[in-house]
Amino acid sequence: MADIIQLLPDHVANQIAAGEVVQRPASVVKELLENAIDAGADAIKLIIKDGGKALIQVVDNGSGMSATDARLSFERHATSKIKNADDLFRLTTKGFRGEALASIAAIAHVELLTKTEADELGVQLKIEGSKLVAQEVTVTPKGTSFCVKNLFFNIPARRNFLKSNQVEFRHITDEFHRVALAHPNIQFHFYNNGSELFNLPKANYRQRIVGVFGAKTNEKLVPVAEETQVVKISGFISKPEFSKKSRGEQFFFVNDRFIKSPYLHHAVVSAFEGLIRSDNHPGYFLYLSIDPASIDINIHPTKTEIKFDDEHTLYAILRSAIKHALGQFNVIPALDFEQDQNLETPYAYQNKQADVPKVVVDADFNPFAKDIPRSKSIPYFEKQTTIGWQNLYVGLESKVGKEADFSSVSFESESISGSIFEDDNLMIDSVTTTFQLKRKYIVTTIKSGMIIIDQSRAHQRVLYESFLKNITIKEAVSQQLLFPLSLSFSKSEIAIILEIKDSLVTLGFAFEAVEDEHIAISGVPLLVPESEVGIVLDQLISDFQMDVPGDSFSQSDIVSKTLSKSLSVKTGEQLDSESQAALVNNLFACKEYKISPFNKPIYITITGDDIDKKFY
Repeated sequence: MADIIQLLPDHVANQIAAGEVVQRPASVVKELLENAIDAGADAIKLIIKDGGKALIQVVDNGSGMSATDARLSFERHATSKIKNADDLFRLTTKGFRGEALASIAAIAHVELLTKTEADELGVQLKIEGSKLVAQEVTVTPKGTSFCVKNLFFNIPARRNFLKSNQVEFRHITDEFHRVALAHPNIQFHFYNNGSELFNLPKANYRQRIVGVFGAKTNEKLVPVAEETQVVKISGFISKPEFSKKSRGEQFFFVNDRFIKSPYLHHAVVSAFEGLIRSDNHPGYFLYLSIDPASIDINIHPTKTEIKFDDEHTLYAILRSAIKHALGQFNVIPALDFEQDQNLETPYAYQNKQADVPKVVVDADFNPFAKDIPRSKSIPYFEKQTTIGWQNLYVGLESKVGKEADFSSVSFESESISGSIFEDDNLMIDSVTTTFQLKRKYIVTTIKSGMIIIDQSRAHQRVLYESFLKNITIKEAVSQQLLFPLSLSFSKSEIAIILEIKDSLVTLGFAFEAVEDEHIAISGVPLLVPESEVGIVLDQLISDFQMDVPGDSFSQSDIVSKTLSKSLSVKTGEQLDSESQAALVNNLFACKEYKISPFNKPIYITITGDDIDKKFY
């Protein structure tokens, strides 16, 4: 039998490795930013076009590379971070695999400009699909500039799997947030399609968090600080009242590297137990400093998951540190049983004597006298006279005496149409009563038995079709506010609002101003209470950030689904009989009344035969 095993060519091996290293444009951004940080840069620029598909450029003022190092950096397993296997357990840098640049160059057009401080001239490299196209000496400032164009140009199948520009841009923004938050001592500039999105100067951790997520974040933060022999914990947690239904502002950093750890996340959530609702999530920005020898960061291709030697101790320390911070800054309500606050004397009255009350007696008072004289010490109330009360009823005799003429009075009535159901088994009699079961289901009778409806899903379907219709015909009614409602958001959240602004306007939202971190709303749809506008917009932003329900759905569909979920009747709300009947009628007047907007069944039917079988 002939030999069938052969070595792969380098360009094929690089493309296979690129599948691990580069999943989307955000992966390229992460690798290039980490390389710039490892190069000792204190000022980094990130330039993006078309969600990273057309251009990703990272410019830094780091140490730069010589011509030999620049050419060698694109070879597989070429790195300056480690020398032997033991170095893997003493890592203090970001990148160390030696495959990032080789993988990126295998699936894109790459242009590199770099120069060290000792060299007078720099070097320019152009690589297309792992092939060196040009290498020239050029004039360039100290540092390195990586320019990645036409990502996945030679792998059309991978390029077709990329999401829309907006979705890919949001993933890039997430990676930028993680790197920028981990390194507040570095100045960052972020440009998207020619406009500056972030300009973050050097700052401390709190200032960097506020610079990324907006000025509204400052009031939410509670400092956390704990130092032990195992770990040093610093950073901030959000106050319980600012918890959200989404997991947006949750960041763990271990030795200035962003990680994801469900185990440590559970420690944070357990510390907030009893302070927030079970379906809400706390925000946190926690920085952990640990001995590199006690962790292993080489267990995941993207290096976002690491392994700790003693997770249980770390869990206990983290949970205690957060509980201590919540109690230290009076975030947790406390009861003091040793001192009664009601018995404390205010400072202004500590040196004052108590005034003795005086009793005034009218010696001339005679209860049997006909005319009670006025006393200077006793208040005297005038007796109200009733003279002239007959004048109040002048002109009413003629109206009372005559019979009312109701010949011209008309009554409003709803015309009862025929059955709206093709299936006679689902025909609901208009006079049939309904009742609520466990404040979750609405039960009513049909021709063949009875029907049990999930009230929340039914209301979601009714609202969803109503919102979708308003967006389509653009005839939604807007309720104008007496005073404009001012809300604060971060720059990335404002970008999402601008993206969906047209859909929100067709629903009835009226925007008076949309600025860097503030928006002013002068009108809202009739179905949206003014007090819930902020909650609705937060949920919309969260769904778009988390790519829910998916890029395959239109923008109007996502907006309609989010609004219907936020404004629908929830499980546990009690409905009166009129509301129950109206919800049932509105549900079966929808085009699709069997499933909710999120593809879940709305009702079930129980026939008479099913009930009879229970008695056999």
